[in-house]
Amino acid sequence: MEVDPDALTELGRHLVWRIGKSEDEEVLVVRVGLASATPRFAQLPRLRNVSEAEIEALVKAGKVKVEWVE
Repeated sequence: MEVDPDALTELGRHLVWRIGKSEDEEVLVVRVGLASATPRFAQLPRLRNVSEAEIEALVKAGKVKVEWVE
């Protein structure tokens, strides 16, 4: 499946995200949603801050969860 780079750039202007570690498990959580969903991010369980080294280790271990926020 081909993705138009210009379409991705345009979509990226409308997205917000939060990256952190889950409070209850050793997994990197990437939350992504449209800017209109920003208030919903505050209603979700808190994510802990992670360093670049922790992000790299969790990605290498396959411990990544992506969540779409509506």
